[in-house]
Amino acid sequence: MFPDPGARRLAEEIVRIGRLLGARGLFVADDGNLSARCPDGTIWITPRGVRKDALSASDLVRVDGGGRIVEGEASASSELRLHLAIYGRRADVGAIIHAHPPVATGFAAAGQGIPDDVLAEVAVALGPVPVVPYAMPGTREMEEVLAPFLSSHQAFLLSNHGAVALGGDVEEAGRRMERLEHVARVLLAARLLGGAKPLTREERKALEDRFQEEPWHRRS
Repeated sequence: MFPDPGARRLAEEIVRIGRLLGARGLFVADDGNLSARCPDGTIWITPRGVRKDALSASDLVRVDGGGRIVEGEASASSELRLHLAIYGRRADVGAIIHAHPPVATGFAAAGQGIPDDVLAEVAVALGPVPVVPYAMPGTREMEEVLAPFLSSHQAFLLSNHGAVALGGDVEEAGRRMERLEHVARVLLAARLLGGAKPLTREERKALEDRFQEEPWHRRS
């Protein structure tokens, strides 16, 4: 199944991050999906009906740019269309994670995005997270409602559904999904305590300046 060592390493990275996020409660049962783009343009994606905290590399399915299976025995995730649409519009994206992190999904169900003016980590490492209008999962309509948000965001809340995080690789996408759920929890706690206090314009500017001076502090 893995004649190419690079393809094996990529598949194993999907398995590692899937198990990690599953252990942290960001995947429930067999919900959610992960994918990664190979150098040749094919895409590894998780199959339907498999728990992400129990994945093995042999479970994964490899598809071409049109969604046709070129490797693997299982059926690709029902969200394959969503993944293909994102890869088709974002050449910088090498991995995509769709999950149902409970607090972040609560924000999605309430129609409330995650602002980037409260926590320093969000301002420089994630950016604002918008709510994408509801569309039935796995449909072309989902591609259409997501398209206007793709060019300027690295993570999204899907109304009444879940969350999506993008990355240059699987590790980066995984970190963004973790950070998204962490921030949602902090904001919820702040609201219970009377409301979050936004950063001032000057504080935001200082953060952006530091981000420019220290490239290691990238949006990851």
